[in-house]
Amino acid sequence: MKVLVTRSERDSAKLAAALAARGIDTLVEPLTAIHFRPNGADLLHTLLPGAQAVLFTSANGARAFAAATARRELRVFAVGDATAAAARAAGFSHVASADGAVGDLAKRAIASLAPGDGAVIHAAGSVVAGDLNGLLGAAGFTVRRAVLYDAVPAEILSGAARAAMTRGEIEAAMFFSPRNAATFVRLATELGEHCARILALGLSPAVAAALGGLRWRRVVIAAAPNEAALLRALEESLATERSA
Repeated sequence: MKVLVTRSERDSAKLAAALAARGIDTLVEPLTAIHFRPNGADLLHTLLPGAQAVLFTSANGARAFAAATARRELRVFAVGDATAAAARAAGFSHVASADGAVGDLAKRAIASLAPGDGAVIHAAGSVVAGDLNGLLGAAGFTVRRAVLYDAVPAEILSGAARAAMTRGEIEAAMFFSPRNAATFVRLATELGEHCARILALGLSPAVAAALGGLRWRRVVIAAAPNEAALLRALEESLATERSA
């Protein structure tokens, strides 16, 4: 069987290896192009003085921050394990993972930091999910959002993805954000009859809701918003269907 993974090659490598170990082929279809903003260094130069920690809500945020500054001594709070791994790979040593969603990240930061010790930096893209600023602001924190990259949605599906779907080779598809899910729905509208044969797996209820514009064989939501839970959802769903 073959699984469509709607992430970049870089972010899909670990998942593709895990699927390969289970005898499952992967077709990676990046639905977003990441462009670091050229003014990142200047922006952080103004925002970092007096900051006590930096919050990453995506691996791209960690990479963009690392590309814009040599500062690595700050405490890092990452939304999940994949983002934490990207921060460590970029050279940060004090990294904590909230292993969840934006709300979990806010709770972890609030429990670990004191508002009076300085501002926190949110390294973000031009489009953000959740209200991290509001959650931390309500707890008395000063949040400085640094928009360091743009996530540009794809305009077409690749020929490889279209051909694989048309031939019925894709048995399942994995979606990691509401925006990527909505992009796929927009680009695959004319392939709806082929999507009806595909098991769609979403990282969260919000992702599943964004998939509602197409008819799928079934839509399954991961038990937790992380890659490991999404992989388990795939295994359990396939096992259930085969036993039935």
